[in-house]
Amino acid sequence: MSDPTTVTPLRGEPEDALVIAGVPLASRLFIGTAGYPNQAILRESVQASGAEVVTASIRRVSLQGHGSDTVRILKGKRFLPNTAGCETARDAIVTAELAREALDTNWIKVEVIGDRETLYPDVTELLEACRHLVDDGFVVLPYCNDDPIVCQRLEDIGCAAVMPMGSLIGSGMGIANPANLELICRRARVPVVVDAGIGTASDAVIAMELGASACLVNTAVAKADDPVRMGRAMGRAVQAGRDAHLAGRIPRRGRAEPSSPQLGLVGS
Repeated sequence: MSDPTTVTPLRGEPEDALVIAGVPLASRLFIGTAGYPNQAILRESVQASGAEVVTASIRRVSLQGHGSDTVRILKGKRFLPNTAGCETARDAIVTAELAREALDTNWIKVEVIGDRETLYPDVTELLEACRHLVDDGFVVLPYCNDDPIVCQRLEDIGCAAVMPMGSLIGSGMGIANPANLELICRRARVPVVVDAGIGTASDAVIAMELGASACLVNTAVAKADDPVRMGRAMGRAVQAGRDAHLAGRIPRRGRAEPSSPQLGLVGS
């Protein structure tokens, strides 16, 4: 019998499988590993969420094999190292190369921050870094702003997915610009992973209903009063949102419309 505290990843029809760079993924939730009260809660939260892909900053992973034991306690998960803290294309490229050496993976989440207050990406530096890393054989998943044109440019240079922000990193503000996000999802020919700003399960549902392929969450789980319970909620949320997107919502109307027929009522 499966663990009732763990989300069983949604395994839909084969044509609806989430595939990135030829790799099928069982869960549409990606989860971060920073900021948890302790490593035991991190492990339990990731397990409860059902997430298969976990992100980690390469600056917190020791190349000598000591220090953080995140890799050890999450053995079996697919690690997506990121270039968090980088402010130039050069720094991001060097960090990605270190990540490939440290974690033996060519998958990389590319972050190039242009503003320390908002943590908005520097688009020019981001495009340069991604172009170089794609040419160097990396599977590149860039964190970017919710701009359809930027996402298109990243797709054009060969990124395996795009990761537009829902809102400011760590803000918990949810999906700030649903119209742009829906447009990005509708146009993209690669998976769209909503990254940053998700604060609770309903935010993840909205992102998935707009057509996102997956959601990445960190602070919303790590800083929740009960991270394990929130991890489980997030796993269920992305499943519910994906199902709702595929099912198709009813149109919004400015008037009431009865669900039961009006003919044949008693007294009519």
